[in-house]
Amino acid sequence: MKRLAMIASVALACVLASPAAAQTHFDNLEGISVTRDGRVDRFAGMVVGEDGRVLELLDFGDRPRTSIAFRVDMEGRVVVPGIVDSHTHVMALGLSKLSLDLSDTTSLEDALARIAAYAEQYPLRPWLVGRGWNEERWGLGRLPTAAELDAVVGDRPVVLTRADGHAVWASSAALAAGGVTAQTADPAGGQIVRRGGAGPGARAPAGVLIDNAMQLVTAHIPPPRAVDADLALHEAQIEFFRHGVTAVADMGTSVEDWMTFRRAGDAGRLRLRIMAYADGVPAMLLIGGPGPTPWLYEDRLRLNGVKLFLDGALGSRGALLKSPYADRPGHRGLSLLDGTQLRNLMSRASMDGFQVAIHAIGDAANQDALDAIAQLAEDFPGDRRWRIEHAQIVDPADIAHFARHGIIASMQPEHQASDRLMAEARLGPDRLRGAYAWASIAATGAPLAFGSDAPVERADALSGIAVAISRTDAAGQPAGGWLPEESISREAALAAYTAGGAYAGFAEGRFGRLAVGERADFAVLSDDPLALNADGIRATQVLQTWIAGQRVWALGEDAPADTLPETLPDDVPGLPQDADVYGPVPEGR
Repeated sequence: MKRLAMIASVALACVLASPAAAQTHFDNLEGISVTRDGRVDRFAGMVVGEDGRVLELLDFGDRPRTSIAFRVDMEGRVVVPGIVDSHTHVMALGLSKLSLDLSDTTSLEDALARIAAYAEQYPLRPWLVGRGWNEERWGLGRLPTAAELDAVVGDRPVVLTRADGHAVWASSAALAAGGVTAQTADPAGGQIVRRGGAGPGARAPAGVLIDNAMQLVTAHIPPPRAVDADLALHEAQIEFFRHGVTAVADMGTSVEDWMTFRRAGDAGRLRLRIMAYADGVPAMLLIGGPGPTPWLYEDRLRLNGVKLFLDGALGSRGALLKSPYADRPGHRGLSLLDGTQLRNLMSRASMDGFQVAIHAIGDAANQDALDAIAQLAEDFPGDRRWRIEHAQIVDPADIAHFARHGIIASMQPEHQASDRLMAEARLGPDRLRGAYAWASIAATGAPLAFGSDAPVERADALSGIAVAISRTDAAGQPAGGWLPEESISREAALAAYTAGGAYAGFAEGRFGRLAVGERADFAVLSDDPLALNADGIRATQVLQTWIAGQRVWALGEDAPADTLPETLPDDVPGLPQDADVYGPVPEGR
């Protein structure tokens, strides 16, 4: 271990980029803010106080009414509220930057070559861990196998998480470490994919474990050290800042994650605002104790509540459906909690005022979540802001129920673009109504909150807005949009990524808009996203990211030194190769 030598130019940039130590006039800008209902406010300047809050919004020609210590000329650039990513995995994103990334592989052969090269690069790592594979993207027509991994890495365990985070591809050595054999029963809410066929090897594990079965091998992976977690948090913060993200909802915060956030906050290295949702009730109680934590570090960290998993993901056929999968007759997905378990966990959280966020992807899971909320809302009245995470496939008959009790639909537009062909295969053409149904859910009056699900997708809200208004992918497909009636306006999409995200996390009035009294968190863009088509929005660049009136990132500059841990592994930016270090286990949707 060694103390990181700070680069003088980076340190100087951080000092020069922090005028909000006194009242600062941000002048000559094209300001845009938006309310939760999509009402747009445009302005030409703003005054930010010493505490990093907006004191004044100025129209063209207005002069500040308060005394000014600094003036920042924004050179006529577009300024929008900082993006609030309402569903992401902070540590998984950071750790994914430090391990094997297969997200851009185009074939099984490509992935195997990448794995072999990684194994050669890190010969001393006792386990090889990575993420991002997707057999649908490869056009494989089947799941990969342990034998294929063994052919390129035969000397140690390999565990690779699927792109959606709901399956792992494991080598024979990893399966052996977890004691997974032909005699191992599928755990509740999980599946061990078997070789199949006839003969004595038919029940042998093939190499992929789905949902709750993943823990059979992942529980044996050596955990990251604190210094690795600190570096991962730094990497995650920078990745968010690159995309103009200033606040996130971290879905599935472990106790270890929370302590990483706290170390950064105590050291003044936490710049990102994190609304945390614990990874289950035990973690919720360990972190929060008698209730949600207070806002810490000047509105940069709070435990809001808990995330509960009802089902898996559509890609790995773990999403719970009302009718069998079109491409797997007789299979309806995996139920990770039954109705009684769900209600018991929701009650335990609600009795102490914790917010409940329920992962539900399939139409059966969404119906279960809606029914449970309807029942629990009678027992726990008031402003609960129940959340359903993803709400990807909803029976049209159930959509109206989102309006009851103000249920927040926390959705990720990029999933529609990346999952479209897979969703068609899984559901068939007659069951697509209600898929990624942003407009229909919003029309009920239910609040929308948009996010990325990073590292499943990139933390790129501009790309998400482009999908939301067009229902097309980056290549403009399909022409005219996929179920185009579910597209929404630019204003509604921006609201779901800003004010709507803040509201979903009980943060309205603190951040999410550029309004008097709120934190001056904003992104500087190359163009006005409210005046562009989908292609233009995708081409728009984030030029700068500011939090509390202080610049934390700028295009073309080095990462801010004050988000780096004081000590780093000797082989930065990678991980050390000693036997104590593993690589990460990314979380999923």
